[in-house]
Amino acid sequence: MPSVAITLPDGSVREFDGPVTGAQIAASIGPRLAKDALAVKIDGTVRDLTTTLTTNAKVEIVTRSHADALEVIRHDAAHVLAEAVQELYPGTQVTIGPSIANGFYYDFARAEPFTPADLEKIEAKMREIVARDAAIVREEWDRDEAIAWFKAKGEHYKAELIEAIPGGEAISVYRQGEWLDLCRGPHAPSTGKVGTGFKLMKVAGAYWRGDSRNAMLQRIYGTAWRDEKELKAYLHQIEEAEKRDHRRLGREMDLFHVQEEAVGSVFWHPKGWTLYRTLETYIRTKLEGADYVEVKTPQLIDSSLFKASGHWDMYGDNMFKVEADQGEKILGVKPMNCPGHAQIFKHSLRSYRDLPLRMAEFGACHRNEPSGALHGIMRVRAFTQDDAHIFCTADQVPEEAANYFKLQLGVYRDLGFEQIAVKLALRPDVRAGDDATWDRAEEALRTALRAAGLDFEELPNEGAFYGPKVEFHLTDAIGRTWQCGTLQYDAILPERLDITYIGEDSARHRPVMLHRAILGSLERFIGMLIEHYAGKLPLWLAPVQAVVATITNEADGYAAEVAATLRKAGVRVETDTRNEKINLKVREHSLKKVPILVVVGRRESEERTVALRFLGGKDQEVLALDAAVNKLATEARSPAGDRAPDLPF
Repeated sequence: MPSVAITLPDGSVREFDGPVTGAQIAASIGPRLAKDALAVKIDGTVRDLTTTLTTNAKVEIVTRSHADALEVIRHDAAHVLAEAVQELYPGTQVTIGPSIANGFYYDFARAEPFTPADLEKIEAKMREIVARDAAIVREEWDRDEAIAWFKAKGEHYKAELIEAIPGGEAISVYRQGEWLDLCRGPHAPSTGKVGTGFKLMKVAGAYWRGDSRNAMLQRIYGTAWRDEKELKAYLHQIEEAEKRDHRRLGREMDLFHVQEEAVGSVFWHPKGWTLYRTLETYIRTKLEGADYVEVKTPQLIDSSLFKASGHWDMYGDNMFKVEADQGEKILGVKPMNCPGHAQIFKHSLRSYRDLPLRMAEFGACHRNEPSGALHGIMRVRAFTQDDAHIFCTADQVPEEAANYFKLQLGVYRDLGFEQIAVKLALRPDVRAGDDATWDRAEEALRTALRAAGLDFEELPNEGAFYGPKVEFHLTDAIGRTWQCGTLQYDAILPERLDITYIGEDSARHRPVMLHRAILGSLERFIGMLIEHYAGKLPLWLAPVQAVVATITNEADGYAAEVAATLRKAGVRVETDTRNEKINLKVREHSLKKVPILVVVGRRESEERTVALRFLGGKDQEVLALDAAVNKLATEARSPAGDRAPDLPF
């Protein structure tokens, strides 16, 4: 019998005389590892510990600290949930229950609706099942016998699932104690491995197999983590996210609203539009400093251009379409800016001396997002991209990419994001272009990232259909990650749209087209900023930077003078001269997240001073008017380095 060589993560190799299981490999390394093992990863695929290896392989033992542990724990938790429900509510049918981001769910067919009290009972029963530490054992069943068994138990959904499994596939059933479920796995060795770091969250409706023509089921969501400490941290994050919800803060700060008559579009109020324009002006100033030219392209474009670019076939279902007069042409409402920028480039004869050409647009785009996916201003149908396309030669890509990385990271730091993950998304299964083109594109981005000294993770199958892309993922104040900026290498679109330049050899050549965005959607980024800062935006971004509030009506005239002086110095300021107590004014403007309250009363007007109260602070700072104006004007300046207003003092 041939021996089996197992290569471990540290590079060491263990020889076994014959077939060996994952559990045996763990035990050969040490008793503690054997006890802690949840699963085994064989040549990149997570499997049960009982899986037998008969050939040489690379193996990792999955413990709770392993990157793949959570998926196993959450899958086990879904099965424990299903067992708990069927113990408590006999006759309930189980359907499908996978692990998902941050947790798990299971869909149930039951006539009676689950209540919040039911969730408490189910969670308590789950903890009983975990404490039993029943062995989880995989079995293979005959297809016809499995169908008959589940039908006899009244599990018609499970029987339907088995009937849909291709004929050559094994029918895999996992048994834990006396309860069992149809499942491909993998699972940990026992229910006790789930641990105690889980909680049931809510009940929602879900159609069988996601089809509205099918029966409505009840979906119970839960979250599961390695331990109670991680669970507590996640629940705290959810609590913080609710407090920071941009929709609630947008209402309290009077920034924007959305309504049914314009689904997926934003109504920007004066203060919200000030925030929007401040951010846009900041980005525009940064682009001007980086030698970009700004353009504007049409909203309605003949479908022939999108067909030529490939977008019509790839993204047509997400595009809004308009029929022109007499029905002669179908126009597309542009979902992205790249085909339009290509038309501007090819409108003139370009030379290699014109490259690189950095073409930017704050482009209004529309995409037909499903109504169920819309979310405040984070996910909308009408949005603006701070989009740009860099037309350059292949040799210029490393330098252009490095310049973009520097610009991108500088913007994120200005906006208060320090924890940034960089990822390289590689060729998807469905793509344009041949493998040689993709090889060159992917290696060019790898080279640029390494030259810039950036650590990055590679994401197989995550690239755009026309090229690989570098993604920037930001971590916000409560630990959530957001994918924002991108740099995409595209050698396909220039070919499809016949874009050329005249080279030094006087011949025509195809440029490389680098698609890049810094913020992405301005709407989404503003929503993210609001939640990141819990509405307490940096002074330079705040739509109202200061409110001059009076203690007494005797100071009304002085308040107007202070506000006018601040306004002349470039500070966005309002006055509050209502006949209300100052404590009420402080509370109201704090709720609206105004960064600075400039308090004036009789004494301040006589001494020509002001008292500054900063949002979130209890103390105040009394300054002479000229000193206060200079201080606020300086602190309120944009970090883009645009010219400061002329100060009056």
